[in-house]
Amino acid sequence: MTADWYPGIKAFCSHWSHAPMLQQTFETLEREFADENDACIDAAKGFVECACRLLIQELDDPLNPIAKWPDSPIRHAHPSFNNWVSAAFRLMAIVERRDDPFSKVISQHYNLTEALGKFRDIAGTVSHGKEGLSNKLSAHHRRSALLAADAIVTFLHEAYLEREPDPVRTFEPYDRFRSSNAVIDRHAALVAGNEEDEDEDGYLQVRVLLPNDDEIPLTIEPSRLLFGVDREAYKQALNACKEAAALPTSDDEEAT
Repeated sequence: MTADWYPGIKAFCSHWSHAPMLQQTFETLEREFADENDACIDAAKGFVECACRLLIQELDDPLNPIAKWPDSPIRHAHPSFNNWVSAAFRLMAIVERRDDPFSKVISQHYNLTEALGKFRDIAGTVSHGKEGLSNKLSAHHRRSALLAADAIVTFLHEAYLEREPDPVRTFEPYDRFRSSNAVIDRHAALVAGNEEDEDEDGYLQVRVLLPNDDEIPLTIEPSRLLFGVDREAYKQALNACKEAAALPTSDDEEAT
């Protein structure tokens, strides 16, 4: 068996490469799957739940969080695996109405969710310990669990990619907004402040000129600018500043 069995999970993990827990769960999944261990079933279920929780955290409206909805699947203190998957589907509003033919497709993914959860309950060796002398499952069982998990994650990921994240509260990186970035860069301009307008702390004063003649004033610390634009330059500046900080000041020299 190879990683070709779960391309959707790999794609989701690549997209959210900055999510530490998701990456750790994926590493466990790959390791257990490659070693042909039944624990990959636990990891597959864990990855699906982790993916759903990540999407909910990304898309949820803080003014009207899904956990507060009257019919929310995750309104209880300890939502189940199925609850998290259901909440992710609900939050993305994939089906517009009950008679939508696409709801048939959705129902099949719910069936996969139910099957994966039951599969884990019966076969899981990590979260549901088994007798030490029990036989391992076949490669077919492990592959079936991975295929079910991959189908759910792929469906949710593709649906998510069709949405435009909210730039104010997103956990997505700058590169996720390529088209929006291009529009801003094409029609807006940056103007640095004059020396007399410099911040007393040495921060950069910038005005963003908008096409409607409005301006957005910004104050940027050197460290924030370097960290966001050029990490190598940030490191170079840090080293230089550490050396400068280690040098004796004029007050130190006078005291000696």
